[in-house]
Amino acid sequence: MPSPRTRWSELAGDRSGADYAARLAQRLAAQSANGEDVHGEATFCRSLVPAPARILDAGCGTGRVAGRLAELGYDCVGADADASMLAVARQSALNVRWEHADLAELSSADLGRMPFDLVLAAGNVIALLRSGTLDTVVHNLAAHLVPGGWLVTGFGLDAAHLPPGCPVTPLADYEVACETAGLIGIRRYATWSGADFGDQAGYVVAVHRAAPRVV
Repeated sequence: MPSPRTRWSELAGDRSGADYAARLAQRLAAQSANGEDVHGEATFCRSLVPAPARILDAGCGTGRVAGRLAELGYDCVGADADASMLAVARQSALNVRWEHADLAELSSADLGRMPFDLVLAAGNVIALLRSGTLDTVVHNLAAHLVPGGWLVTGFGLDAAHLPPGCPVTPLADYEVACETAGLIGIRRYATWSGADFGDQAGYVVAVHRAAPRVV
């Protein structure tokens, strides 16, 4: 089955998951040499829910974040529309369930019937969705959360924080999609390390929560 056409697939062209993984490894090595936390997304998630919480890495790519979370004791599922990226993920982390799926078409059949304590969409997933699917994707991600579960996303808000040629997804549009899906806005950050978000921030880590169960 061919991979669904997302902005990522349009921008990536013929580059494979292996190509992406090689470039990412070089970048992470440089960041590590500079003393940066190369697992900032996993560290952030760990601050919200303790292991062995169930986490969906939505748009997991080559599996770096889900693999790290699994190492930390979390029950992880990774889903991505790019089959070549998933091929790398399956080789790198065997204790994660990897699913080839378009986030606009997620179902319980794809992910299993158990909902998630936290859904993560990092790495500019929101900006790289198939055009016109933002509302549907956010609704689907929210539908896979337990009551009180967390939705955490990170994406660029300007050209400097996005892949070349990727259009900006306005933060206001994303916030409306979350509100429509019944999610509660908790806080915004400018980095995965928790820097304060300001009007000039070029990147956002947005934290939302599903409504708690009514007793």
